[in-house]
Amino acid sequence: MDVSLFPLAEYWWFYVGFLLFVLTMLALDLGVFHRKAHAVTFKESAAWTAVWISLALVFNAGLYAYAQTAFASNPRLLAIPGFDPAAAAERVGLEFLTGFVIEKALAVDNIFVFAVVFSYFAVPAAYQHRVLFFGILGALFFRAIFIALGAVLMQYHWVVVLAGVFLVLTGIKLMFGPEKPMEPDRNPLVKFVRRFLPITSGHEGERFFVRKEGVLYGTPLLIALIVVEFSDIIFAIDSVPAIFAVTSEPLLVFTSNIFAILGLRSLYFMLASVIDRFHLLKYGLALVLVFVGLKMAWLNQALGGKFPIGLSLGIIGAILGVSILASWLLPTRRVSPSEA
Repeated sequence: MDVSLFPLAEYWWFYVGFLLFVLTMLALDLGVFHRKAHAVTFKESAAWTAVWISLALVFNAGLYAYAQTAFASNPRLLAIPGFDPAAAAERVGLEFLTGFVIEKALAVDNIFVFAVVFSYFAVPAAYQHRVLFFGILGALFFRAIFIALGAVLMQYHWVVVLAGVFLVLTGIKLMFGPEKPMEPDRNPLVKFVRRFLPITSGHEGERFFVRKEGVLYGTPLLIALIVVEFSDIIFAIDSVPAIFAVTSEPLLVFTSNIFAILGLRSLYFMLASVIDRFHLLKYGLALVLVFVGLKMAWLNQALGGKFPIGLSLGIIGAILGVSILASWLLPTRRVSPSEA
């Protein structure tokens, strides 16, 4: 079905309301629950992870219930021959859930980057939440731009096929390509900033900028934030096309993407200490990228225009579940000093 279920002209108020909800939650997060800088504990991060996932699922259920009512009373949709409001609402619910799962899974790559960046710049645990908070704000802005561009470009079949091929190649590279060590100081954006802004030798509390003797300095915390922001832009190049493989509705792409990003900070603090245990997850993520790429480039058209969304969710869930379970059952073998 090429018709849009949630055209911007009709649902602009939904976007505005959703953005207000997101900004309210972020204001409560930083202004109330994390007003004072502190090291986020596992218990706290697990609780927040549960909150964000629960909010996403409640939103999913609410969107499904709303779609059932709205579609059944929409003259524009009812005028379409063969349109089934109940089936369309069910598809909306499944597409949001599948998109959320994909984005949440691909966000794990960001967690690896966060760990490297914080270690590289020796960011104290008490200030890591602040870096990630402002990193999330930037991510929301850039994801909105990527999604808006995707909504326009994905109307052209050749763009869809090209994006699908790109995701397949990215997945293959992730699976078989060598892992390159991350060197934040060699990031081109970091080099650019250092040319125009002097950086202090050490941290200045939780500040990103500090003025000394009339000269404005950046701090290592600012550099860490820049690297985190830059890495999210790179990851968005994969994740945004991946979710467009599931749904062509910008509203579903936007909301599921944002919910996945909002819970990224708490997920990092919960998994940071055990992230090395998920050593096989990258192969699961690679297979997910290959699968969604094949959906875009071939499977959707091969199956009459739309690969069954329920089957997509089952395949993606099975791939991720097996890779996570295999990581725990087959831990990496630690090399002893005598074997090194």
